Amino acid sequence: MHPKWLNMARVAKKKYYVVWKGLNPGIYENWKDCKEQVDGQADAKYKSFETRELAVEAFGKGYETYLRRAAAAPRIPQWKVEAPAGKPINESLAVDAACSGNPGDMEYRGVYTATGQEIFHVGPLREGTNNVGEFLALVHGLALLKQKQCDYPLYSDSRNAILWVQKKKCKTLLERTEANAPIFDLIARAEKWLQENTYTTRILKWETSEWGEIPADFGRK
Repeated sequence: MHPKWLNMARVAKKKYYVVWKGLNPGIYENWKDCKEQVDGQADAKYKSFETRELAVEAFGKGYETYLRRAAAAPRIPQWKVEAPAGKPINESLAVDAACSGNPGDMEYRGVYTATGQEIFHVGPLREGTNNVGEFLALVHGLALLKQKQCDYPLYSDSRNAILWVQKKKCKTLLERTEANAPIFDLIARAEKWLQENTYTTRILKWETSEWGEIPADFGRK
């Protein structure tokens, strides 16, 4: 049985929230209680952690110590994640795009990896490219997973799209026309989302040579 994607918050891992500066500094076990301590508080300091142990350690050391430690930690781009050995992770979201021509009618979608159930589908849209569709699909997936507070990883078979997401910029050479204006509107929204949001979703490269076509593939090759 796969989870109901419209209720993905149910499968999210439990988080612990540290409030260093707020109404009542401390450790909280849900966002609602944390939010009550920081809403409307000038210069509030708070952060979520995956385990209670990490939260206790961070709270005990204080915000300034935690900040210095985080700044000193090596930064690993989220897209540089080793492909899992053996088989892909079934509890994940896979995205892909298809384009009839270059440019041509473009569409993209995301599916639940374990079953291939379609979670979202956009298009066809006129005068697009496959690379643009792959980029938009990844950002759509990131936004959806963050909205639903779901910690599933996100698969794409496009190295270009993964790099574009990392750089927060769609590096397409496609020229804007009246026909593809809706695509460029989506690109602008996607880039804006990347600029204004952080995320913890792991972006993984789908290894087509080992696993076959990505489950979100449109089957038009």
